[in-house]
Amino acid sequence: MKRLVALLLTVIFVSSFFMGCSKESQQKEKLQSNNSSNVVIKEEEDQVNLKLVLWDLTNTTYIQPILDAYKKKRPNVNIEIIDIPANEYQDKLSIMLAGGDDSDVISVKDIPGYSAMLVKNQIDPLDEYIEKEQFDLEQYSGITDELLVNGNLYALPFRSDFWVLYYNKGLFDAAKVPYPSNDMTWNEYEELATKISSGSGADRIYGALHHTWRSTVQLATVQDGKNTVIAEDYIFMKPIYEMILRMQKNQTIMDYASLKAGNIHYSGVFFNEQVAMVPMGTWFMGTLISKIKEGETDVDWGIVKFPHPEGVEAGTTAGTLASLAINSQSKNKDDAWDFIKFFAGPEGAKVLAKEGSLPAIRNQEVLDTLANMDGFPKDSVEALETVTVRLELPMHEKVNMIEQILNEEHELILTESVTVDEGLANMTKRVKEVLNQ
Repeated sequence: MKRLVALLLTVIFVSSFFMGCSKESQQKEKLQSNNSSNVVIKEEEDQVNLKLVLWDLTNTTYIQPILDAYKKKRPNVNIEIIDIPANEYQDKLSIMLAGGDDSDVISVKDIPGYSAMLVKNQIDPLDEYIEKEQFDLEQYSGITDELLVNGNLYALPFRSDFWVLYYNKGLFDAAKVPYPSNDMTWNEYEELATKISSGSGADRIYGALHHTWRSTVQLATVQDGKNTVIAEDYIFMKPIYEMILRMQKNQTIMDYASLKAGNIHYSGVFFNEQVAMVPMGTWFMGTLISKIKEGETDVDWGIVKFPHPEGVEAGTTAGTLASLAINSQSKNKDDAWDFIKFFAGPEGAKVLAKEGSLPAIRNQEVLDTLANMDGFPKDSVEALETVTVRLELPMHEKVNMIEQILNEEHELILTESVTVDEGLANMTKRVKEVLNQ
């Protein structure tokens, strides 16, 4: 009996020992498995720091919502913003890149900036990424074709804006003057601006504002499709320049010299209700809606189609593209591409539309989102319907030098340092020299 009890105790002890070993072994396996899992998660969540160069952050309402949306998709990516004032953007960006700056994502403001970076090999082609992921370019409705250089695409457009006419409903109501229409010639625009102007000195209400950019004048000269701003003779611009100088003289618009000297932004005078009309791009809609929501202005606004020359169909306007590119010096090119395809792709397009901006991917859903967003004037939907959008500046290998000439002569004409004829003759002579180099 004693031997039997001893035997049973031995069996129990041995069994308990091996069961304990087995349990310990399972716990070790589980712990190792968890540790392995933790290693994988850690690897997936390694911090990535991307630098994004852009302009005018404070007036660009869609940037933070885009970053927030991307952060939900990739929480391990930190985006550092390098903000440059809009009027200094290309000059400062050129200096940065020439000095070997290794920012990852470059915002391409316009065609001259795009061309300048291509000539200096400062941005990488995106074709390899597009082909590898079979990224659909057809969703851009042909816009990406405008950015092709020797068959290669170096930037992906995220915004495709066109010019419209903004107006202050309150000022028109107070003056008992009818609102601008969606079918208005430039001559009718000048007449309306004259009619709505009133007051004097600090209390002056100007009928319109043409910002200091040359595009606020020169775009009206290419709407008929007969000319572009890269030309061998600029005499076709004479009627519009004469109109602008006439409006300056009559104080129908704020004069160029005052705007330039005071570094006056078009948004400020519109928010403060000093001007009744402002020809400007659709990018201004999002800023307006945001500033009204934030209580910074209570301007009652609307938009209509861009005025047009006689004989040109209403809804004919000019447009510009804003794009994203990969800095050739970036150390995070794959991550930079991932951010670009999100920002400029369908996901980013939805965010831009919700913020009141026109994305490059523009379908009915996007237009409906814009029209139905809180703060968008419901009677302005028709203004978003275009028949022809001409590219503000066409691609050309010397476009950067040509635009510099156009800017310089534009300033000389509007400050009346030269006559219109002299300025346009100088423009013609100088551009011809560049084209023949």
